Amino acid sequence: MKFTDGYWLQLPGVTVLHPRDVADVELHDDSLVVHSATAPLTKRGDTLNRPLVTVTFTSPMDGVIGVRIEHHTGGVDRGPHFDVASAGADVKVTSSDDGLATFSAGDLTARVSTRGAWAVDFVADGRVLTSSSARSIGVVRDAAGEPFVHEQLSLGVREHVYGLGERFGAFVKNGQSVDIWNADGGTSSEQAYKNVPFFLSDRGYGVFVDHPGHVSFEVGSEAVSRTQFSVPGESLQYYVIHGPTPKDVLRRYTALTGRPARVPAWSYGLWLSTSFTTSYDEGTVTSFVDGMAERDLPLSVFHFDCFWMRAFHWSDFRWDPATFPDPEGMLARLRAKGLKICVWINPYIAQRSALFEEGRAGGFLVTRADGSVWQTDQWQAGMALVDFTNPSAVDWFNAHLRRLLGQGVDAFKTDFGERIPTDVVWHDGSDPQRMHNYYTHLYNKAVFDLLVAERGEGEAVLFARSATAGGQQFPVHWGGDCESTFVSMAESLRGGLSLAASGFGYWSHDIGGFEGTPDPAVFKRWLAFGMLSSHSRLHGSDSYRVPWAFDEEAVAITRSFTELKLSLMPYLGRLGDDAHEQGVPVMRPMVLEFPDDPGAATVDTQYMLGENLLVAPVFSAAGDVDVYVPEGTWTSLLTGDVVTGPRWVHERHGFDSLPVYVRPDSVLPVGARTDRPDYDWADGVTLRLFRLADGHRSVVRVGEASFVVSRAGDEVRVEARGTDAEWGVEVVGGATGRAAAGDHTLTLAIAG
Repeated sequence: MKFTDGYWLQLPGVTVLHPRDVADVELHDDSLVVHSATAPLTKRGDTLNRPLVTVTFTSPMDGVIGVRIEHHTGGVDRGPHFDVASAGADVKVTSSDDGLATFSAGDLTARVSTRGAWAVDFVADGRVLTSSSARSIGVVRDAAGEPFVHEQLSLGVREHVYGLGERFGAFVKNGQSVDIWNADGGTSSEQAYKNVPFFLSDRGYGVFVDHPGHVSFEVGSEAVSRTQFSVPGESLQYYVIHGPTPKDVLRRYTALTGRPARVPAWSYGLWLSTSFTTSYDEGTVTSFVDGMAERDLPLSVFHFDCFWMRAFHWSDFRWDPATFPDPEGMLARLRAKGLKICVWINPYIAQRSALFEEGRAGGFLVTRADGSVWQTDQWQAGMALVDFTNPSAVDWFNAHLRRLLGQGVDAFKTDFGERIPTDVVWHDGSDPQRMHNYYTHLYNKAVFDLLVAERGEGEAVLFARSATAGGQQFPVHWGGDCESTFVSMAESLRGGLSLAASGFGYWSHDIGGFEGTPDPAVFKRWLAFGMLSSHSRLHGSDSYRVPWAFDEEAVAITRSFTELKLSLMPYLGRLGDDAHEQGVPVMRPMVLEFPDDPGAATVDTQYMLGENLLVAPVFSAAGDVDVYVPEGTWTSLLTGDVVTGPRWVHERHGFDSLPVYVRPDSVLPVGARTDRPDYDWADGVTLRLFRLADGHRSVVRVGEASFVVSRAGDEVRVEARGTDAEWGVEVVGGATGRAAAGDHTLTLAIAG
């Protein structure tokens, strides 16, 4: 929200108070509290009729400093609140006679001026990361008299800001105004399904605003030299998170708000959907599944979209008897073909659903102030909303899902969760404004927790659309409703890159686009992109997405890129472990891997798949693509050709290709199977060595096994640990060798 009219003036009717003179400072073992008057204090009478702004510095863990700005503190806190972890911090609090107070948490320090103009510097590694200056903090009344609090943190020269959730506009957020408010707006608007009040700076820090409701960000757009963020009310809590690298920031941010869960190996395979409004029954489903098998197209998951239930009855979690008269038998037949099953659900209960009256009678549905059930005709006629703040409602909702799991369902597509009303009363008394964004967290958590309870840790997976901060704990998320065009393919990628910069470890999208029927060229280009994403799904709105619906080349491309992905499972599985253990995403913006390369800072048409693979989707039928190649000599995974950076390279690719480059000094484990993702990745694995530097030493994890790779001069040595299976080594462009079962070392000659 903007409050100023240019540099000098406020908007009409807006009043803003800024901290001016520090009245006093309180030093505690674990906090620093600064009370500042909003006008100069030159004499005793200046303390009368004078508001105070209180700023408190605390820390939940090393490298993270929390800042709480307060005006009036007598309000009622109704919640909800983000779950912010506290791991303990090495805190040091000091004050000196020269007008300086400091609060340190590990390697990050807040340095507060206690004389003169208001100033706070956040310092690490001997440099100022960002600052709050004289007009940065504002206690605001808008033209209607409503209270707000804002902070403005400085932006440096050539500093770039990323994140704020899955946003489909420009990847770099400088110059943008962003409202953190979940909305079902598709991928071609400024609205977003996944709004996250966290931004990442390539200057070595991030900022998390601990407010689940409406947060407004003006990134160099209210004050060009600052990032402003504001919330309604009388207080604002935020955290400055030090890196020093962007990946380090994400590690600390996800330690604070929750790490992504580990997902099952089978979820990395290809998912095929019925699509949304298409006509389908068991015969259609069987023809799709058998058609994939007949064409040697590996398939891991089949998804039933909305119309597995009867029209006007969503959600009652009952199979439509007219189209699926024997659901248990059908699911058993599909599972016998080696498939996992996913079904679409949402938290909206139509009036015709048998669950509507159950929910109303049990008090499980969201109500208005007069006690009536909140209802709307948008989406489903007379639909109501499950109240996940009521533990009994969670149990009731999950009991119906548990029945589906008993029938043979393995995963749920948790759609919707964005259009949450604010004129309602919640069971636990939560503030409806704060619950609007937070609702999706409760919804996805309820379903994910059920899957963990029924299937076990590491076997639970969702296909979720909406989220907010902390939602990364309940993967996987997909990019929402996009058009079937090259432009929408690119905007979907920008959304995924922004989500990755917001702490989400896994991401997917509708291959070919959702709205409309893609041109075969769009479908085939999107296939290559989709199969080189963390999760891969063929899904559309009113048309099928089976590859043979387009042309025979689409079938061949589906086969080749699906097999490529399955062969990369030893690598992708380890990336998933890293996402779970460290909070580093599988698909990474270039800036995460190359924070010191100015050329990588603004690139949003390509990504790193882990630290070793550069992927540049092709956004044209002709196959023209520009690729930014960072420093070093990179090798094409598909052709073996090399290119040396740093520079932009223009290439042209057929439909069966795209730029996939392997970073120099990389060890890429390649699996022995291409028929399914959930095999023993270490059995028969080949370690492909790409331009290893002399003195290289790395430990490569492959499932439960690990391989120690080292180079000394013209010799490379590999030692296997934790496996007795056969494995091999290939020096790309040079020698190859294989170790028989039980052998644990290989030594090869290496050239150059």
